[in-house]
Amino acid sequence: MRRRHKFNNRMTRIILLISFLFLFGRFVYSAIGAWYHHQDKVETQQNSLSVDNTSR
Repeated sequence: MRRRHKFNNRMTRIILLISFLFLFGRFVYSAIGAWYHHQDKVETQQNSLSVDNTSR
């Protein structure tokens, strides 16, 4: 009986660790995607400003 309790505790920790790694990985992936999106938005805004200034 005692052996099974130890196994359950270990499995719980492993599952929580794997879940945390997935969560952290998704956070990193979304942060990188948001940064690239922000850079594209800034670049597009700068390009549209330069086009407006040259057309005047």
